[in-house]
Order: sequence, then C-alpha cells, then structure tokens
Amino acid sequence: MRVLILANGNRPIAELAHRWAAWAEWVICADGGANHAAALGVTPHLLIGDLDSVAPDLRAALEAQGICVRAYPPNKDETDLELALLYAVEHGATDIVVLGALGGRIDHELGNFLLLAHPRLVDVPIRFIEGRQTVSLIRSRGVFCGAVGDLLSLLPIGGDAVGVTTYGLEYPLHDETLFFGPARGVSNVFTDPRPEVRVRSGLLLAVHTYRDRP
Repeated sequence: MRVLILANGNRPIAELAHRWAAWAEWVICADGGANHAAALGVTPHLLIGDLDSVAPDLRAALEAQGICVRAYPPNKDETDLELALLYAVEHGATDIVVLGALGGRIDHELGNFLLLAHPRLVDVPIRFIEGRQTVSLIRSRGVFCGAVGDLLSLLPIGGDAVGVTTYGLEYPLHDETLFFGPARGVSNVFTDPRPEVRVRSGLLLAVHTYRDRP
C-alpha cells in the first residue's frame, strides 16, 4: 500500500502535494500536518499525534467527516512523525513518501532523517521529499531515477559504510569505504539517469537533488 505522510514542517507546494496525494492509496497527517492538508485541499484518512498543533475546529471537522483520529499524550517517547511511520508500516504500507519533514528546527530535521534507520521500518522504502530534494536510506542497494546532471550525496550514518560501489556517477567508488565523519560522498553527479549504489555493510543516507524539478 502506497502511503503519503504530511508532517508539520514546511508546507509543501500545492503541485507536489497533489501529485503525491494522487499517487497514495492512504494519506496520514502527523499532527499539524493536518493544517497543511486542509490548506492544500488534501483529505487524509488518518490524523495521528499528540495533536497540540492542530487547530481545534479542524480536528472537530475531521472527526465529523468520519476520519480516524488517534490522539496520544504529550509526554511520549516518539515524535508525531515517528508514530505516523510506525502506524503506516504496521497497517500494511509498502512504500512511504513524507512531505513537510523540514521546518527550521535542526533537532527535528535530524531526528526525522534518522528515523529512516529505525529498526521497525527496515522493510519499507521511505522517501522524504522537500522541493527538489529526496532523502532516502541505502542498506544494501539503491537505484535512483533522475536525469544526467542531478546530484547525489552519500552520507554514512551510525558508522562507516563499507564496500561501497557506484554505477552511473561521475566520481565512482569501487568497493570502497565511506568513513563516518568525512564528507567525501557529498555532491556526486549523475552520468546516467538511473545510477546505482551498493554497500556491503553499514548505512548510507542518500540525498538526491534534481537539476530541473521545481
């Protein structure tokens, strides 16, 4: 099941939100993401979180429409986006796109990206999309779809990424190690519209920057 999650960060542009809402079979709002959905004319299937950022009249309107609302106490261990991701996976998500994950607080943004390495999300591909950039996680193999001239940054997280081999990138890697800390993997360039990255062990955060996407 294809799932779109709207988080409570930067409001996505209408074209992007509508494109992914049409792609999705299920739309989840993580707390204040419901405000974005209402402004963009996107109807969710689920609202989840501690709901401290949702306008009360909007929450009431969603409940009146029969939309599922799952409210959690503010004193919880998970972020609202984490709750949304876990709920999606537990209810059959096979592909997840997240919009609105960035919003000005560095701790929130880093925490959101690190959710890609959550052990309970390991089996489902997740993409964070912000404007012209898409962030995903490579555990063993990643294939990207774009255009020649796009940028791809590969950032090891949680330790070194060992046995990294790339195909279709200007600066190739051949069974090499990207060490945790140095920025060697930043700003590689597509020489093929479908480059591939393989890693033998470790995790790579992949940031794909589209050259021509608005």
